[in-house]
Amino acid sequence: MDSSTEADHGAASSDDAAVAGAPEKASAAGPGPSYGGGPGGSGGSGTERSVPRWRRSLRPYLLIVPALLLTGGILYPFGLGLYYTVFDFAASKPQPDFTGLENYQRIFTDSSFWDSAWVTVLYAVGAAAVETVLGVAVALLLHRSTLVGRVLEKVLILPLMIAPVIAAIIWKLMLQPSVGVVNYLLRPFGLGGVQWTDTPTGALLSSIAVDVWVYTPFVAILALAGLRSLPTSPFEAAAVDGAGWWFTFRKLTMPMLWPYVLVAVIFRFMDSLKVFDIIYALTEGGPGDSTVVLQIRAYLEAIRFQRYSFGLSYMIVLWAVVYLAAMVLVRYLGRIQNRAAEVPK
Repeated sequence: MDSSTEADHGAASSDDAAVAGAPEKASAAGPGPSYGGGPGGSGGSGTERSVPRWRRSLRPYLLIVPALLLTGGILYPFGLGLYYTVFDFAASKPQPDFTGLENYQRIFTDSSFWDSAWVTVLYAVGAAAVETVLGVAVALLLHRSTLVGRVLEKVLILPLMIAPVIAAIIWKLMLQPSVGVVNYLLRPFGLGGVQWTDTPTGALLSSIAVDVWVYTPFVAILALAGLRSLPTSPFEAAAVDGAGWWFTFRKLTMPMLWPYVLVAVIFRFMDSLKVFDIIYALTEGGPGDSTVVLQIRAYLEAIRFQRYSFGLSYMIVLWAVVYLAAMVLVRYLGRIQNRAAEVPK
């Protein structure tokens, strides 16, 4: 009995020794095949170890290279233009002198600047206001799920597919007093022969009308997207309570839709402040200086009159105006969004 017990203990100790020595033999023979994700296998950590640490640390910087190149491509010409504004570069003066802020002083003391600024504000406010009202109205009509609405929704983007300068040239031909199709269609009503772009008021209104024709679909598409994203439960509750269309529109639709509409207003107002193509193609700033906005004034000073530094100063002033207007509107948009989401300020 005792001898068999001792034999069993001896066999067990020899098995333990064999098991304990197995890893040593495996390590001496070298790493074997591994099918897991452990340190010695071909899993994720093994792959990461195959990539040098300096390359892993360099990846975030490589990802921002395109953004840095784009930012540099924007800031370099802006900084160069800002640098030129403190000199008197002109075609008649090949050796410019440092003038400091003299160009800006000339701008703000020039009556033509204030005339152009007034025309710019009138154009931007008029175009943005009309496009907002018409865009929201068109979106409300297209929001109804009808066959006509679905067809018009596809046709709505056609003006956006035309370049603004091409649209202005087409409308310039259509508004001709003698051979234009607009006067031809209005002649049976006794309105033929109207000088659409030959008077200061008519030229400004015609430019705004072309802008409205081109960009109202943009506002309508944004407003339509906003309408389709609104919750339906408040409108269903209002319908159960017997609320009318005007009450629902005034108390429910517009307060919830206003953040989307304001985004369209911000885009259109900023774009209208720096308009060039529509007005120049339609009226070239005429008659006289009645439609010379700040962008066209900068072009005339820098290109036509070849006063480069003075024209660039106009552009810097226009950039400052657009930036301030955008900052005010974006802050107002943030307050509207917080109010709509009931987030405390």
